[in-house]
Amino acid sequence: MDRAPLPDFHPDQDLADQALELLRAAPDGLGEYLLIQQLRARRSTHLPHLALSDRLVLFRTHFLLFNALYRLRDRLWQERAGHLLIEPLCIRLLPYADGTQGVSQTDPLRDYYLDLRHLRETTPGDVDRLLESFWTRMHGGEEKQAALALFELDGEGGRLDLARIRQRYRELVSQHHPDRGGSTTRLQSINLAMEILRRYYR
Repeated sequence: MDRAPLPDFHPDQDLADQALELLRAAPDGLGEYLLIQQLRARRSTHLPHLALSDRLVLFRTHFLLFNALYRLRDRLWQERAGHLLIEPLCIRLLPYADGTQGVSQTDPLRDYYLDLRHLRETTPGDVDRLLESFWTRMHGGEEKQAALALFELDGEGGRLDLARIRQRYRELVSQHHPDRGGSTTRLQSINLAMEILRRYYR
């Protein structure tokens, strides 16, 4: 027997609360794409209901979701109500553990997504440039090599570890941060590369 469709979200419900409702129903977590699909299926009014094949629509949908997720993570931690794991391939609600999962105040990803200027100021041309080279290689199955090349670490071989990658990440964020005149699209590529490399160098 077919399951009855879930009711639409109330239009006044915040996107963070809508995501929390779906994540509570998925204890193993959800990938970003599936979470977006579920939000759209329940007619969330906070996301564009346009084709994700449009690159700017895809960027804005991604940005709005991650803005909501980082706001939700902050709130859950402050309320001691849980910890939200935010990774590109798995967004998962975990139990709160006192003293071990505090929200870092120097998290560049958090800073990026909580700054709505990046949503307003990113143009279709910016998104096109963002998707060139690095992102093209990443989606072609060469994500690790693409990320290492972006960090200019692809020649370090066996000497490479997570501590070195983090050091290089901090250098690049400092160099390309928009507050210092850098490019928001370049910063987003750097942030995504760090998420990729964290999966390979634990």
